Amino acid sequence: MGARRGHDVLERLRSRPAQVWHRGVRVQDVTTEPGLANGVRSLAGLYDYQWQHADLMLETDPRTDLKVARSFSIPASQAEFERVGAALLCSSEYSMGMMGREPSYLNRAMSAYAGAAEFFGSRERAYGDNVARYHAYLRSNDLSLTHTLLNPRPNRLAGPARQADPLVAAHVHEERDDGLVIRGARMLATLPLSDELMVFPARLPDGPEESARYAFAFAIPTATPGLKFICRDSVDYGFSGFDHPLGSRFEEMDAVVIFEDVFVPWERVFCYRDVNICNAMAVRTGALAQMAYQVVCKNIVKTEFLLGLASMMVDGSGLESFQHIHEKIAEVWVNLTTLKAFKRASEADARANEYGVVTPSWDPLDAARNLYPRLYPRMVEIIQQIGASGLVAMPTQADLEGPLGEEIRHYYQAARLDATERIPLYRLAWDAAVSAFGSRQVLYERFFFGDPVQMASAVFKDKDRSASVEKVRRLLDDSHQAGR
Repeated sequence: MGARRGHDVLERLRSRPAQVWHRGVRVQDVTTEPGLANGVRSLAGLYDYQWQHADLMLETDPRTDLKVARSFSIPASQAEFERVGAALLCSSEYSMGMMGREPSYLNRAMSAYAGAAEFFGSRERAYGDNVARYHAYLRSNDLSLTHTLLNPRPNRLAGPARQADPLVAAHVHEERDDGLVIRGARMLATLPLSDELMVFPARLPDGPEESARYAFAFAIPTATPGLKFICRDSVDYGFSGFDHPLGSRFEEMDAVVIFEDVFVPWERVFCYRDVNICNAMAVRTGALAQMAYQVVCKNIVKTEFLLGLASMMVDGSGLESFQHIHEKIAEVWVNLTTLKAFKRASEADARANEYGVVTPSWDPLDAARNLYPRLYPRMVEIIQQIGASGLVAMPTQADLEGPLGEEIRHYYQAARLDATERIPLYRLAWDAAVSAFGSRQVLYERFFFGDPVQMASAVFKDKDRSASVEKVRRLLDDSHQAGR
């Protein structure tokens, strides 16, 4: 069918209901369930939005002549890659970057995997063919994906095979002629209200033999029998868009995934029992770089939103004479410009990988993903500091429209804003920086790519610093010679 519209998304979720649990109850219809329905409608709205910006977000599939999402592109040239970047920026603007796991994130991963299909091999199970066919299926039907890549680890120092209960983590319970049977749990699926679940390989630090039954990658419909999604409590409390302008629209939800003897046919399996392929999959195929590139695009939009929000608060309250305000706004501007520079550098040095797929340069993206977990909480703090007590003193829409409305309009003015302008602005700032939705965003950005300490450790171990060391050594040698 090609690129979908919003009503297609809603109809598919209704007709193929996944087993979603929320607040202790199995959800019968995610399109109407309180706490979930608004986020589902926003997801559907994103599919309408792509048609409203079809020149950027859609392209024609030459094999079918259908319009398809550009985020599924496998770029073979620099121009094709840059068009993907424009589409990713446009898509992120729909939610101002607040939908961190919008479908384009995993679309980039699956496109990288398909472009590097030969990496997965063509042995008895034809895993590479499976990846290529699955990508074509996703693209031609414009399906949304959630994913999971972490094993539960009660003991953080051990892999799944060496836990006190080695059956907690998702593992192959049975291997059959027609596929695999999976049992156990996985963490953490964001946007579980999707069409399909992609199970990425989890990090496997134990030996290859004991890790074999945990070594797999596959994709299945979210409505597969035996598959459960246990959701956290929603941060959409059912209030209006006036009171919760972000939480009432962009709650994408997070869930733990339970596999109760879930059957996975071989044609949906992308790797199995090969620990080396599992551990190298994201890097060798370029999937990690493609996902990180999408994230930088998202973070540019998100930072620009915070810069605009902070600037409106400063202007509305007449705070532009204070130097500490100048410093704060400058800090957010520097962050935005830095992210844009990372994106541009990754594009300028993009190259075709060993499989012919144009892939963004990794180092600028790696720097960005290590930096943003520190930038975002600080920018939220700046919003809190500018708004101060005004963020927790804002009345609701019901108050403004109620019997005290006239008094509220009189007493809630700002220097350059009347109350009807100030209240919505500050409620938006509150939802971005103070509310449960805003707090979840901070936590989410802190750990988007994993533990920041482990990421920094990887930089320490993997990045070549020898050229810098050699320059210092030469200076020391020169200084020593000059002192003789």
